[in-house]
Amino acid sequence: MRRWGWIVCLAWLALVSAAGAAPRDDVLQMLEDRDDAEGRRRAVRMLADAGTMADVPRLVTALRDPDYGVRVLADRALWEIWSRSGNQDIARLFETGTHALTEGRWPDAVAAFTKIIERDPDFAEGWNKRATAYYLMGEYRKSLADCDEVIKRNPLHYGALSGYGMIYIQLDQPARALDYFERALAVNPNMEGVRSTVENLKQLLLRQRKNAI
Repeated sequence: MRRWGWIVCLAWLALVSAAGAAPRDDVLQMLEDRDDAEGRRRAVRMLADAGTMADVPRLVTALRDPDYGVRVLADRALWEIWSRSGNQDIARLFETGTHALTEGRWPDAVAAFTKIIERDPDFAEGWNKRATAYYLMGEYRKSLADCDEVIKRNPLHYGALSGYGMIYIQLDQPARALDYFERALAVNPNMEGVRSTVENLKQLLLRQRKNAI
């Protein structure tokens, strides 16, 4: 999460309150302008800085934009929004947990994200990051349980959907892994690594069927 993202968000909301809904409407209109790729890029950047969960469906649509830059920025914007809790204390805990993940301190990461979940169980990204830590620790059942909590709160979270796939590969359940990877691609078709894994799983399952005959 950007350190000062919540400040930008509050500033934009204050502007909207003072000037009516026009600024936000302008951003959304820019996002819909099929003839102005640069305008759509600017709109996505603005939503990355100050968007909310209500903007997620529009940004998911932008993942299919004909402009490559818009698609990349939409992916980044979604992660920015998902990582923004709106609470300064949780933001600090989130940064602590994320650093622990990056540094390979899995138990410390679990501890930080557990505190977030206890304080704000509706913040889906707290569950998602803890699911990641559990996965890296080899605690696959716990990771699955946390992925369930993510999807309850954010059904379009393609990171969690692909996370299911990774877990089911580790649990030697390729058919279930394939299902979740395909669900992730249905939301975000730009994940080339996932697409490659899908093709490999299809070949594996085809060989298994042939061998079973």
